[in-house]
Amino acid sequence: MSTKKLTIIAVCIALNTVLSSIIRIEGMAPMSTVFNIIFATFGTFYATLIALVTAILRMIIFGIPPLALTGAVFGAILAGISYKLSKSIFGAWFGEFVGTGIIGSIISVPVMKFFMDLDSNAVWFLYTPRFVGATIIGGIIAVVIYSSLKNSRAFKDILELFDKEHDHNSTYRKS
Repeated sequence: MSTKKLTIIAVCIALNTVLSSIIRIEGMAPMSTVFNIIFATFGTFYATLIALVTAILRMIIFGIPPLALTGAVFGAILAGISYKLSKSIFGAWFGEFVGTGIIGSIISVPVMKFFMDLDSNAVWFLYTPRFVGATIIGGIIAVVIYSSLKNSRAFKDILELFDKEHDHNSTYRKS
């Protein structure tokens, strides 16, 4: 992996860690959704890696519960897969919605049972509305940000850097 790619990943992790911890609504992390959707354009592996490391850092630095993991990782995986299949930011948003909003919220219940006395039916009243809300708010923000980034030379260069490894006939190559 190139130094340039590692630097971009490190900056993405740092931005995600700080912004998703600061810009949040109680019980919701819409910025995590923003980053998952935009980073899905880098590829599933990178979106998941960034989400995983960010979640671990948020837990260590900010004392955020393991919901940081369940809320981000499944969304990143499905956002990456959905983006790859659709080549659309809306596809990535759909993957994030299913991964975080549905799967992440359901998996949060057994995880949080280790930390709290929680009824298993609480997922529908506690986590699912918050996770779904975060994916809706974050998805709107991600689409707006992506719309302004997608035509910038810098973003195209980043996409090309991440795309080279997977597809030598990249659509982002300079002409």
